[in-house]
Amino acid sequence: MDNAVPPPAADPGPRRRDRHGRGIRGPIAPPQVPLAASRAEVFADLVQDSVERLERRWPQLADIDFLVLEVPRLDGPGEPWNDEAVPLGGTIPAREGRPARVVVYRRPVEIRTKGRDERAALVHEVVVEQVAELLGLTPETVDPRYGED
Repeated sequence: MDNAVPPPAADPGPRRRDRHGRGIRGPIAPPQVPLAASRAEVFADLVQDSVERLERRWPQLADIDFLVLEVPRLDGPGEPWNDEAVPLGGTIPAREGRPARVVVYRRPVEIRTKGRDERAALVHEVVVEQVAELLGLTPETVDPRYGED
């Protein structure tokens, strides 16, 4: 007997639906939407916003590197710390052709804040304090609005 149904093609083309008929799943949000940004990226943006705010008043900050690290190292340079006083930031002075650095530690800052606005305020305070220490000034001199809120 002759079979009237032709055999399926070897390569049917791109699959348009999954096996349940719902279609192929994609990302929840496109990459340019804030929902797609990770917490680390959002935190780095907060630090960058704070730095840009200060650079308008202090152009010499363009020569300083600003870094975001997850947590402070136990054996890192600077003052030792204990469980009661985990640092929120630190400075590394310039040496041997390397620029000075200001470091902000993401996890200790996030733990001490509840929302985005509170986190942004604390990040700015930490950046101001570290820049003041690096420049040998008071935080109020670096940012006249320091301590408000």
